[in-house]
Amino acid sequence: MSADSANGTWEDAVRWLREQPDQHELVLAAYYDDPLAGAADRYWRSDEWHAVCSYLPPTRGRALDVGAGRGIASFALAREGFSVTALEPDASALVGAGAIRALAGETALPIEVTQEFSEGLPFDDASFDLVFARAVLHHTRDLAAACREFHRVLKPGGRLLAVREHVISRREDLRSFLAAHPLHHLYGGEHAYQLAEYQQAIAAAGFRSVETLRPFDSAINLAPHTLASVRQELAARASAKLPGTERVLNAALRRRKLWAAARAVLNRVDRRPGHLFSFVAER
Repeated sequence: MSADSANGTWEDAVRWLREQPDQHELVLAAYYDDPLAGAADRYWRSDEWHAVCSYLPPTRGRALDVGAGRGIASFALAREGFSVTALEPDASALVGAGAIRALAGETALPIEVTQEFSEGLPFDDASFDLVFARAVLHHTRDLAAACREFHRVLKPGGRLLAVREHVISRREDLRSFLAAHPLHHLYGGEHAYQLAEYQQAIAAAGFRSVETLRPFDSAINLAPHTLASVRQELAARASAKLPGTERVLNAALRRRKLWAAARAVLNRVDRRPGHLFSFVAER
């Protein structure tokens, strides 16, 4: 497949990416490397997942991993004690249901695979304690319908975690976001909504509360960067104008009140097309 074609599949796009010598860091950051069990274990040990764990419901019951991809989140949820259903329409042995089945078989974790789309879930009402969706909502063909289905299959008191969703500030920014995406030109499958569209779709589905995590609010949105690496970069940039102050600034940014103030400023000025937000909603 040529690099300027948008007619390939997601598997084609990821396979192409893995063949590019200069994209190794991105492959690792996206957990597209093999062996898959090693990549999944690295995700489970990541700062991102550690932050996710603070939002998991206390009941370790049934979890639905929507748009499960290669199964890294399914693996992590199972390691946390959930009985997991991985929803993934793509049959691919590299980036889809085939990969998840192989991972479940290799690790002997409680992961079942269902090949279906999120807008029409083949599950009974009130079936799950948790619906987890990592970078899924911005791919949906019908955002409102997907959110209604998530609400329907959750038990009363259940939780939706929709993490790492691409947000655009203006509709005109979508073109810039798609042009900068490393794989969209290969398979044409990316998208992004405005913040209010996500929030309204989740609320309209019937969720009784929606918490929004802005780009710098959580390590969930920062990966592959961490809170520590972001603070270090901020201190390094500031010290360029104030030589010799990097260590002091880095230490200062570790103070809760100062970091909260810096984070608020960063969230306010960050207008990158496609920056990441996450959502926590209660059924």
